[in-house]
Order: sequence, then C-alpha cells, then structure tokens
Amino acid sequence: MKEIISLLFMFFYISAGFSQASNVKDLDSILVWMDAHAKIPADSTQLGANSHKAVLLSKKLNNQNALAKSYLHLAYYHKEYSNLDSSLVYTLKAKDIYSTLQNELNLAKTHLALKEVYALKTEYGKATEQGYKALEIFEKLNDQKGIAQSYTHLCGLLYYENSYLTGIDLCNIAIEILEKLDSKEDLALAYHNKAFNQLFSGDELQDALKNINTAIALYKTQGEYGIPMMASINWRGNIYKYMGEYDAAIADYQANFDKSNEMGLQRYLIPSLANIGHVYLMQGKYEEALPYNLEAIDIMIKTGRVGNLWENYMHVSSIYESLGDYKNAMIYTKLYAKAYTELKDRAIQSLESEIQAKYETGQKNATILFQNEKITQQRKTQTLYIILVGLLAFILFGLFYYYKKRQKRNQELLALNNQLDIKNKQNELLIKEIHHRVKNNLELVKSLISLQSAQLEDSAAKDAMMASQNRVQSMGIIHQKLYQGENLGSIEMKDYFLNLGEGVLDTFNAEDKVKIECAMDSLELDVDTAVPIGLIVNELLTNALKYAFPENRNGTIQISLSQTNPETLSLTVSDNGVGKTIGLSPQGTGFGSQLIQLLTQQLNGTILEKNENGTAVEFHFKIKNAA
Repeated sequence: MKEIISLLFMFFYISAGFSQASNVKDLDSILVWMDAHAKIPADSTQLGANSHKAVLLSKKLNNQNALAKSYLHLAYYHKEYSNLDSSLVYTLKAKDIYSTLQNELNLAKTHLALKEVYALKTEYGKATEQGYKALEIFEKLNDQKGIAQSYTHLCGLLYYENSYLTGIDLCNIAIEILEKLDSKEDLALAYHNKAFNQLFSGDELQDALKNINTAIALYKTQGEYGIPMMASINWRGNIYKYMGEYDAAIADYQANFDKSNEMGLQRYLIPSLANIGHVYLMQGKYEEALPYNLEAIDIMIKTGRVGNLWENYMHVSSIYESLGDYKNAMIYTKLYAKAYTELKDRAIQSLESEIQAKYETGQKNATILFQNEKITQQRKTQTLYIILVGLLAFILFGLFYYYKKRQKRNQELLALNNQLDIKNKQNELLIKEIHHRVKNNLELVKSLISLQSAQLEDSAAKDAMMASQNRVQSMGIIHQKLYQGENLGSIEMKDYFLNLGEGVLDTFNAEDKVKIECAMDSLELDVDTAVPIGLIVNELLTNALKYAFPENRNGTIQISLSQTNPETLSLTVSDNGVGKTIGLSPQGTGFGSQLIQLLTQQLNGTILEKNENGTAVEFHFKIKNAA
C-alpha cells in the first residue's frame, strides 16, 4: 500500500513539473509574438487576446517582470485601438511593478509610455512630469539613447505649451546624440518633433519642410510605413498648408486617409478629414469643407480622441457663418467655446498641480539637506575633539573632505536653481495662458455681436453693434500683445495702434481711401493705462472714418503718443478731413464722446480740440511708469 501511495505522489509531482514547464514555454512564446506583432494593425485583435493570456500566465507563474511587460502590451493595445483610460490603468500597473522590483531602466521606459497616454488625454502637465522623471533616471544610468528619447518627447510636449523655440533646442540636443548612436527610428521622431515646433516658431517653413522630409526618409530606410510614417506625412501636409501649397497638402492628407482605411484604423482618419476640411476652408470652398469637418467631429466623439475637437467646432462655425446659416453657426460657436474652455481648464489644472508638487518637493529636499549638513557638522566637531592628537592629519583630511562636500553642495544648489527656473517658466506660461483665454473670450464676444448684428435691419442699431465690436476688439488686441510679447507687464503702443487701425479700417472697408499713420517712437505702457488709451483712440478713429471723409473722400489720420516726462503722456489724433464745428461727435448718440470724457478723467487727463484743416484732438494724461 505504501508503494502505491509513493507512486501516486511521484506521478502528481512529475505532472505538476510538466505543467509548469509548459506554462513557461507558452508565456515565452506569447511574449516573443507580441514583441514582433505589436505594431502591426492587422494583428490588433490577436494582440489584445494574447496580452490577456500573458497576464494570466504571468500571475500563475508569479513572474513579475513578465507581468509588467504583458501589462505594457495590453496598454499599447488599448492606446492604439481601444480605450485611453484602460491604457492608463495598465501602464500604471506596469510602473508600480518595475518600481517595486527597482528595475530602473524599464521604469524609465514606462514613464515615457505614461507620457504618451497623458498627452493623448490632453493632460500635458502630467505628461511633462513623466518625461522629466524618465530623463532623470536615464541620466542617472548614463543611458544616452534614453536621454535623447526623453528630450525628443519633451520637445514634442513643448509645442502644446507654445514654447516652440525651447522645444527646438531640446530636439537639437536629441538629434546630436542620436546621430552619434546611429539610431535611425528615434532620429526620425526627433526630426519630426523639431518640424512640429518649427511650424509656428517663426522659423522659415522651408526649414520645417526639410526636417519633416528627413524624418520621412529615415522611416523609409527602416521599412516603417505605419503610424509613425503616417504622422510625419500628415505634418508635412500641415507645413504645405501654411506655405499655401494646397494641392500638395491635400495629396498628403488623402494618402493618409487611404492608408488609414487600408489598415482599418478609424481614429487615424481624424487628422486627414479635419485637415482636408481646413484646407478647403482656407480656400473659401465652404460647401466642400463642411462634410470633412463634420465627419472628423463624429469620429472624434465616437473614439474619445477629443484633443482637437474644439478646433473643428470652430472651423464648422466659421463655415456655417460664411454660408449664411447663422443658426448652426451659433450652435457650433457655443460647442467650440465649451470644448476649448474645458481643454484649457484641464491643461491649467494639471500644470498647477505639477508646479505645486515640484514646489513642495523642493521645500522638503531643502529641509533634508539642511538637517544632513547640520548633523555632518556636529559629527565633524566631535571628531575634532576625539582625534586631537592627530590634528594635522585630520585638518588635511578635513580640507579635502570639505572641498568634495562643497562641490556636491554646489551641484545640489545648481539643481535647485534649475527647478526654480522651471517653476518660473511654468508661472510665465500660466500668465500668458490667462491673457490668451481672455483674448479668445473677447473674440467670442465679438463674434456673438457680429452674429446678432447680422440679424438687425435698423441702421442705427447696426452702427451701435459695430462700435461695440470695435471696442471689444481694441481690448482683445491688448491681451493678444501681452501673451505674444516678451514683457508680460506692458504693451508696445506703436505696434498696438497699427493693429488697432487695421481692424477699424477693415470694419469700415476703408483701407483703400484712408491711411492711418503712427508718427511716434516705441513706447511701452502698463495694461491699466493702455486699455483706456486704446478705447479713446478707437472712438476717435471711428468718428473720423464716419464723419471726416464724406462721399468716399481720401484722407489721412495721424496718431502720436509721447511721454514728455516720467508722469505725463501726450496723445494726439488728427485727420485732414472736412472738420467739424462743435463737439467730438456731430452726429450719432453721443455715447462715444461721453466714453472719451470718462476715460480721460480716469487717467487724470485734459482734452483740447482743434478744427484747422481737419480735426485734431490733444490729450495730456498724468500716469505712472509701466512696470
């Protein structure tokens, strides 16, 4: 009986061993298949199924490294073909495993994978945080390829912060490293992201075109004709679009559209459809543009890829307005405003959380550093008393140790200064974003007034609405100058007056008969002074265009602003029109004149009106210097 029991135990033991070996073999085979087929769209369904199998086998074998790798494959499947929230969950699971295992290389790579998911979810602050975490680990490991990859990813993120020049600098660092390593696929992405930032950086678009073509050529040498190549072709289409080469742009978008259908990638139809619609919109082909943008919006909503939904709402609103369908224009204007506000709120909240986390971490590290230095100093003092006999030897050792310690402390202080620089840049970005949002909201108000005025028949009411549009526009230009300029506290007035004059001339369709000149030097004013002065000039320009040049008479309006002393500003607006006898506004409601009087009082100013060879209005304001 004992022999039979022993034989049964041996049978079960051998069976368990065979089962264990079979599971290991199956898991290895699945992982090898997924590595080879992950980026092949035709195998996407099998990738999802095999990822789940690999997760179950890894748990059964308690193989943590294999489990983390399986989670990343499952996350990639959801990122490319399914649900972004699921992709985020599985990527975070992989990060936790690698963190527990202290597998720093794979942990850094997982931070970059997290960066991609957060970027697709338009949570750019969190994406940037993951990029810097990856960079920190790669620098610690002295992994040059990883360092270059991190710079490439951060370069791409800076596009969404409008920090195009900084992004280009980071891509240049990555390109220099990758060219030495001869890593062509990574090099292609670095050239792509450089061209990505160059589109709106002010660089020559020919340079951007050259870099994106370099990326495309590198992908071809690698035999890469899938998603990375399609992304580069799409961006080349964008460059062609802003160069005015519309046929070449549509050819690239159409090529991507056909390739997306061929590969069965519905979400990659979005940029092709949206961009073809945008090209037709830029050409004034509104009826051709409309179905493309509407289909792009439909796919965005179905797939949850809503990062550029606001932009397509804006385009559809413009198309309907141009076609005279004001009801639908209003509907899509509201959708655009809601989607854009939600996008910016998410970005700002994420950025604020990141800045707060970095600030708190900096405070904590500074406290720990101070305590460590204090403890070290106390131990040093105790040691001096204990080894008094070997004073000379200890002094020599102490000097050497202090030198090394000083070097380390300087490096730590340098790192802290770099963190503060990053924080300052992020704060500057927040302020610019606020001005950008104010300007966009004012543009929205102006558009709403325009839509309303289009439905009015009373000419007096239309004139009042037009005047309101110009006043809103004058304030919008102020905020535009603030977020576009280098100095966030002041506005360069000559450039502002020229832009304001162009807008008013366009409103009255008077560009061909009236010329506006700014006979003044460059002068910067703070926003509290610039806004009322801008409104005053807007009213005077409006009055001149309405009354000074009747019967299509040609003429010139001159604007001059100077600072005669640190606390006095002199403004003159004159025209060579027919002149007038009394008051600042011989016709109309008189509201403009009242507004000028109130704004002049607000600036502690005086008004002097002259009527010789036209009309000239002089102002003298008591102000404070611009910050």
